[in-house]
Amino acid sequence: MGVDVAMELERTAPLSYTPLTEEERRRRAESTGGEPMLDFDVTNGSESTAYIGYHHLDVLLGLQHPRTSEPAELSFYITGQIQELLFKLLFTEVNRIRDLLFADDLDEALRYLRRAGHVQRVLTTTWEPVSTITPAEFAAFRDELGSASGMQSYMYRQLEFALGNKAPRMAEPYRPVGWVYEQVMTALRAPSLYDAALGVLRRRGLGVPAHCVERDFAEPYQPHAAVEQAWARVYRSHREHPDVHALAEALCDLNHQHAQWRYTHLLTVERILGHKPGTGGTSGVSWLRKVAEHRFFPELLGARTAI
Repeated sequence: MGVDVAMELERTAPLSYTPLTEEERRRRAESTGGEPMLDFDVTNGSESTAYIGYHHLDVLLGLQHPRTSEPAELSFYITGQIQELLFKLLFTEVNRIRDLLFADDLDEALRYLRRAGHVQRVLTTTWEPVSTITPAEFAAFRDELGSASGMQSYMYRQLEFALGNKAPRMAEPYRPVGWVYEQVMTALRAPSLYDAALGVLRRRGLGVPAHCVERDFAEPYQPHAAVEQAWARVYRSHREHPDVHALAEALCDLNHQHAQWRYTHLLTVERILGHKPGTGGTSGVSWLRKVAEHRFFPELLGARTAI
């Protein structure tokens, strides 16, 4: 979190709101005849209601600062902020799933994987408002972006690292901002979701070599034939390993949804910019096309060829 935003949150945080019990909510609904309340109280003299205070709406809705008079810029601006919030939510959920897998709690891990899938589908649909921006509209504010690029999204980079796409050089753009760099490096060095899944396979005696799970997690994962064979065995004997089979399919869903987000990004940029270079130094669409071809969990996909 940036220092200015953190200070603003502290300044505007509600003093305290008294929690309500189920019985108090029932009595309140009876007193209003089931109609919504229209006379919400403020607390301790603060100029806020419980809803505004809980969501920090005064801060959240004050964070949009378009730099031009082009109306389409607000669609671009707010969509970017929504995506950052969803990246944060996914990063949190992926880390929770990873920890559940390390604890061999596959039932809970699968439940959270289903939730993550719903978040991913929402994330993909966020490209829809941006896709309506015409080339002329985008050109009216694009220069104001300067070198601002999605490459600088530290929440997205942490999410990629958490899913297993480790690349130490991709942490370099964040080095000038110390507190961001520290967060990104922590995500880089931490075991990924796939590392946790491979740990499950090894503990189940499915032949995953020790060096595949006991390694430097900051380095890119190197696929191994024995791991592909382990996943293939899970698929061939799915009744013997039903929970691991369910995990394999859930990870494939996660992979599929992320690929859809990347590809929708590619199509949106192609529609608006054609083949112009990106603001962050990339070639634009051709670079995004290469990125869109990446897949997480390599042996899990390779096993499909072996079955």
